[in-house]
Amino acid sequence: MLVGALYNIVDQIFIGNGVGYLGNAATNIVYPFTVVALSLALLIGDGASALFSLNLGKKDYEKANIGVDNSITLLLIVSILITLFGFIFSESILNIFGVTSGSYQYAKDYYQIILIGIPFSIITTGLNGIIRADGSPKFAMFATLIGALLNIVLDPIAIFIFNLGVKGAAIATIIGQIISCIITLLYFIKPKKVKLSKENLKLKQSICKNIIMLGISSFITQISIVIVIAVANNIIVKYGALSKYGADIPLSVVGIVMKVFAIVISIVIGITIGSQPIIGYNFGAGNKERVKKTFKLIITINTIIGIIAFIIFQFFPQYIINILEVKALYITNMR
Repeated sequence: MLVGALYNIVDQIFIGNGVGYLGNAATNIVYPFTVVALSLALLIGDGASALFSLNLGKKDYEKANIGVDNSITLLLIVSILITLFGFIFSESILNIFGVTSGSYQYAKDYYQIILIGIPFSIITTGLNGIIRADGSPKFAMFATLIGALLNIVLDPIAIFIFNLGVKGAAIATIIGQIISCIITLLYFIKPKKVKLSKENLKLKQSICKNIIMLGISSFITQISIVIVIAVANNIIVKYGALSKYGADIPLSVVGIVMKVFAIVISIVIGITIGSQPIIGYNFGAGNKERVKKTFKLIITINTIIGIIAFIIFQFFPQYIINILEVKALYITNMR
């Protein structure tokens, strides 16, 4: 989850320095659609990993593996459909998320390239949860971390050396996503407990229903973020245009703030998701005492993280701005 947030932060830093506030405004417009894709990936991936853990706890290995195989089919179908939807309704999507005349071309250029990486991102995120539930959290982290590091290296090369602007940032992002996807898929050559079967790839209604029911909370969490961003962007565009700042500068600034806050959200959600295999397995095995103990631990840790984040954001905002290398243009115009 944290790696996913870092993708966006890295883009913000390099685009802000290489392109300017219109480039950052453009990425803020495209960002909600990537969250939609993430929500679908987590709907299936978190649901499948939870089902897998529950069935492992019950020692029902056959049903556990059927759930994994069905989730792979669902991920493939969803990734293709959401990508096609994105291409077909590109203009409408950009308008829904608050594109302006000034940021339109940047947003369009960034969006069309990012769409290419959507299937790889969905498959990686969805299968990542299953890898963790299979007892290989380090491999899951490695697969996503490699993509993020590659993005960090390629971003400045594409933006500054090849002078590709937002297109370069998008290209760097999808290359990282493709590499992460390849590494993720390589895991299933020799997994621990997962046993893939061609016969089980055929969707079964009861299994799909269980996956969706177990993953729906993750989906709702992410879709709520999309709705908030969409509403905020449109309000900013409407009323920002009436102010001395114009629409694009507030749109850019709010986008940066949201993506910084996404780091905290990612840590909190990551800890919660990380506990899922423990809770699922022990619930399936009937060890409710350990389920309660794990739940209390999650609440405690996430409360502490929330307090620390609040203190940092309220009392040390300038340090965050300095880390992000936000140019004086933002600060001067927003005073």
